[in-house]
Amino acid sequence: MKAKEVREMADQELVEKLRALKEELFNLRYQANTGRLEKHGQVRKVKKDIARINTIFRERQLINAQAAK
Repeated sequence: MKAKEVREMADQELVEKLRALKEELFNLRYQANTGRLEKHGQVRKVKKDIARINTIFRERQLINAQAAK
Protein backbone atom coordinates (compact mmCIF):
# COMPACT_ATOMS: atom_id res chain seq x y z
CA MET A 1 0.00 0.00 0.00
CA LYS A 2 1.42 3.34 -1.03
CA ALA A 3 0.92 6.69 0.69
CA LYS A 4 -0.84 8.04 -2.40
CA GLU A 5 -3.42 5.25 -2.17
CA VAL A 6 -3.97 5.95 1.52
CA ARG A 7 -4.45 9.69 0.94
CA GLU A 8 -7.16 8.96 -1.63
CA MET A 9 -9.20 6.93 0.89
CA ALA A 10 -12.00 8.42 2.95
CA ASP A 11 -11.72 8.51 6.74
CA GLN A 12 -14.18 5.65 7.22
CA GLU A 13 -12.27 3.47 4.76
CA LEU A 14 -9.05 4.19 6.63
CA VAL A 15 -10.61 3.18 9.94
CA GLU A 16 -11.78 -0.11 8.47
CA LYS A 17 -8.42 -0.76 6.79
CA LEU A 18 -6.57 0.05 10.02
CA ARG A 19 -8.77 -2.37 11.97
CA ALA A 20 -8.15 -5.11 9.41
CA LEU A 21 -4.39 -4.52 9.43
CA LYS A 22 -4.21 -4.65 13.22
CA GLU A 23 -6.11 -7.93 13.18
CA GLU A 24 -3.76 -9.28 10.50
CA LEU A 25 -0.74 -8.20 12.56
CA PHE A 26 -2.13 -10.04 15.58
CA ASN A 27 -2.57 -13.19 13.50
CA LEU A 28 0.92 -12.91 12.04
CA ARG A 29 2.46 -12.48 15.48
CA TYR A 30 0.53 -15.50 16.70
CA GLN A 31 1.81 -17.55 13.78
CA ALA A 32 5.36 -16.36 14.44
CA ASN A 33 5.16 -17.40 18.09
CA THR A 34 3.82 -20.82 17.23
CA GLY A 35 6.42 -21.35 14.51
CA ARG A 36 3.96 -21.50 11.61
CA LEU A 37 4.86 -18.20 9.94
CA GLU A 38 6.36 -18.70 6.49
CA LYS A 39 6.94 -15.11 5.36
CA HIS A 40 8.60 -13.18 8.16
CA GLY A 41 8.77 -10.03 6.04
CA GLN A 42 4.98 -9.86 6.06
CA VAL A 43 5.00 -8.69 9.69
CA ARG A 44 7.24 -5.76 8.79
CA LYS A 45 5.08 -4.84 5.80
CA VAL A 46 1.88 -4.80 7.87
CA LYS A 47 3.53 -2.71 10.59
CA LYS A 48 4.64 -0.16 7.99
CA ASP A 49 1.13 0.00 6.50
CA ILE A 50 -0.31 0.66 9.98
CA ALA A 51 2.24 3.43 10.56
CA ARG A 52 1.48 4.92 7.15
CA ILE A 53 -2.25 5.10 7.90
CA ASN A 54 -1.62 6.63 11.33
CA THR A 55 0.62 9.25 9.72
CA ILE A 56 -2.06 10.23 7.22
CA PHE A 57 -4.61 10.48 10.05
CA ARG A 58 -2.30 12.84 11.92
CA GLU A 59 -1.72 14.97 8.82
CA ARG A 60 -5.48 15.32 8.38
CA GLN A 61 -5.90 16.30 12.03
CA LEU A 62 -3.30 19.02 11.71
CA ILE A 63 -4.84 20.36 8.51
CA ASN A 64 -8.28 20.45 10.13
CA ALA A 65 -6.89 22.20 13.20
CA GLN A 66 -5.25 24.88 11.07
CA ALA A 67 -8.44 25.36 9.07
CA ALA A 68 -10.42 25.82 12.29
CA LYS A 69 -8.22 28.73 13.38
